[in-house]
This record gives sequence, structure tokens and C-alpha cells, in this order.
Amino acid sequence: KYMRTFTIGDTHGNYRALKQCLERSNFDYENDTLIHLGDICDGWVYVYECVEELLKIKNLIPIKGNHDDWFLQWINTGIHPDGWRQGGLGTLKSYGFNCLGKEWDEFQIKYDEGEVKTNLNPGDLPESHINFFKKQLNYYVDEENRMFVHGGFNRHLSLKEHTPYVFYWDRDLIMSAMAYKSMIEKGTLQGHGKFKMVENFKDVFIGHTSTQNWGIMDPINAANIWNIDTGAGFRGKLTIMNVETKEYFQSDENCYPDEQGR
Repeated sequence: KYMRTFTIGDTHGNYRALKQCLERSNFDYENDTLIHLGDICDGWVYVYECVEELLKIKNLIPIKGNHDDWFLQWINTGIHPDGWRQGGLGTLKSYGFNCLGKEWDEFQIKYDEGEVKTNLNPGDLPESHINFFKKQLNYYVDEENRMFVHGGFNRHLSLKEHTPYVFYWDRDLIMSAMAYKSMIEKGTLQGHGKFKMVENFKDVFIGHTSTQNWGIMDPINAANIWNIDTGAGFRGKLTIMNVETKEYFQSDENCYPDEQGR
């Protein structure tokens, strides 16, 4: 059987979108590989269900997103560094319901100097979920020299020169690639030549910066950068892409029209 490799963008608790992408791509849980580009957390209230679904995939390569890193910091310390803002309450609701069996209005919630104090504790999470977040990678480079990373990196430095947070927070890579793309389209590239980077990757797949910023909900290709965050956390679509053929499949737009996301 031919084994395919897919990558999928920022999920942000959008379980319905995740299921649709896996079904529409005819993803094989036993044989295909899925590289998740991070940000499973923070948005819709189905983060728990998303992790459960991903754990069913035999060949899963999970990349860490900035929102996942916040959640991991809470797992490790009991303190959420962003006070459960920016969609974090969705993650809290998801684990509170699934781990404590409590609806949102049953939680003990206190705001103490901007930090949300809750009766959900890191130890309430299943060990499989704790391990999932602890084992997420900062980036992944495959045998074909394709790079998978949540945010980006400094293309003028080697990977070993980076501190980890750059990989899940960077936006300079996509912004410089978009400027390069614009120069090509306008015919103003003279003297600039190739989009250069120290690490000469064949392709780079990223999430983090929604294509909705450019008014679309389809993947963007700029130089050799593929941005497949198409706004699943902001009533947009989730995208799964075959890394070899670049064929992609998408979820419906606005999967939870009656619920509050980020």
C-alpha cells in the first residue's frame, strides 16, 4: 500500500473541522503520516476531542504551537502564562468538562491579578494527553529536506542558532516571503534573485499566521513557503495538504456557527 504524508494547520479545538479534513483526504490512520503544525489548543471547546483523535493516528508527528506551549507551561507549573486569554478559556472548558465532568458554570473561577484560578488541576488530565503535549517537537525536517514548523525561523541563521520560542512565534519568515512574492508579481525583483535561507530547505510548511490576514481561506505559497493556517480558530477553514503533491482538502467554513470561539 502506498503511504502518503500529510500536514495539517492550526486546529484550535475545532474537532468537527479536524474530522472533516481526515475524512475528505481519505486519511489512513494506520499507514499514512500526519504532521500537525501546532496550536491544537485555544479556540473552540473541543481540544480534548482533537487530542483524542490525533492519538489514534499511528504515524503522527506533532509540532508545538505557541498556544500549545502556554498549555504545557500550565501542565508543568499550574500557572497559565497568558491567563487563559486568546482562546484559552475554550481549552479550560474542554478539559474541565472531560476530566471533571463539570459544565462551565460549575467551575470555581477566580481572577487574581489577571490570572484565572480554577479547580481544574494539571493532574486531572489523562497521562496520554500530558505526554502528548510534552512530546511535541519544535520543528521537524523529513528525509526530503522539507521543514515543518509552527511559526517560522530566522532564515539568516542555522537551526541550531535559534532559541525554541522563535519556532512557534516567528512571523518574519512568512512576511518576508510574502514581500518576495509581491516583488515577483510586480516585476520589481531585479538584483534580489532567489529567496535565500541558510538552511536550504526544499519546502517549508508553516501555520500560525492565518491566510485570512490576506483575505483568503486557502493555503498561500510564497517562495518555497507553504502557509496552511486558513483560520480554523477564527470561523475559517482547516486545511490538510499532501506534502508531495500539494493537493489539499478543507473543512467547512465556520463549523460551529452557534458557539463562541476565540
